[in-house]
Amino acid sequence: MWLGARLDTLPTPALTIDRTTARRNAERMRERCRTLGVHLRPHVKTHKTLEGGLLATGGTRRGIAVSTLAEARFFADGGFDDILLAYPLPTTRLEECAGLAQRLEAFHVLLDRPEALASLRQRPLAHGKRWLVWLKLDCGNGRAGMRPTDPAALELARAIANDAPEEVTLVGVYAHCGNTYGCSGADAIQAIARTTTNAVLSFVAALRQAGVPCPHASIGSTPSCSHPIPEMSQLTELHPGNYIFYDLQQTQLGSCQPQDVAIRVLTRVIGHYAHRGQLLVDCGWAALSLHGAGAGQGPQGCAAIDGHPELRLVGLTQEHGLLEHADGQMDFGRFPVGSVLALIPYHACATAAMHPVYYVHEEGQVVALWHPVRGW
Repeated sequence: MWLGARLDTLPTPALTIDRTTARRNAERMRERCRTLGVHLRPHVKTHKTLEGGLLATGGTRRGIAVSTLAEARFFADGGFDDILLAYPLPTTRLEECAGLAQRLEAFHVLLDRPEALASLRQRPLAHGKRWLVWLKLDCGNGRAGMRPTDPAALELARAIANDAPEEVTLVGVYAHCGNTYGCSGADAIQAIARTTTNAVLSFVAALRQAGVPCPHASIGSTPSCSHPIPEMSQLTELHPGNYIFYDLQQTQLGSCQPQDVAIRVLTRVIGHYAHRGQLLVDCGWAALSLHGAGAGQGPQGCAAIDGHPELRLVGLTQEHGLLEHADGQMDFGRFPVGSVLALIPYHACATAAMHPVYYVHEEGQVVALWHPVRGW
């Protein structure tokens, strides 16, 4: 019923996506990868939608990364293939992984423990299929993965490649340079991207010197892939995700310009409180998330108010938000009850996860409804 509607008529809070901006972001990332001569494997965890996957892959429906098995099934049902579960192998859900591996032409898993490899070998695939395995490396991000300088990483890669080649194949190595999210500016981002790229390439070179074939090397994060370095051309693929929407955080990091941010959360003014100098709006943390509130930022870090730099988000409860004027002099006449404001969220991935539908628009008119997959 909302197709063709103007944005200011939508029920709020509402997550909106500017389709022209999202399409442009997707095209730019594909062009960056073409220029480097590497494959783009877009991560779909930000939007979790078939439509976003189509934009990111340029319509091919081939070569994506997912964070959950629910995403993997959803995209497989939508005709996507060559899907990498970019998450340490969930061995307690191995049957689900096996079902996807049997069903798809290429379903890849990622591991960083010998025990996970043993689990795969205890559950061989049928009909001549082999598990397609990537080794996860930690090149400084400090989350999942083996350190590339750890001799055990080379031994695990060797075991993946050689112990049971009829059952398991080493496809490549995978590193997430999420430590770029601690940067400020392109130079710092590129320094981490260079360190990560060199660490991955050195590890692959060591594998090949040891006689271990490793066809692919992949790194990714939206900051690093938004400012690619020449050394990335020696990799085989990149796997950014957030870039299709971008967000306030990416703007602050220097990954993008404000005009590249495709996502907004619309909210209505529902009350005036002159004695406090505050507007009450109908967007709380349940429609925005609290990401960005850390490091002493408080609610102000969670979102900026589009077109109104003078306003600050100063309070968030589950379904309410509070706005103040930066100098304390709120002009309530400019923001009557019922008027609509647009919030630019700090982290698009977290905010999108709060919404069951995205209102996709062009020039302020809804042209599509995207329904993301939920769950794990």
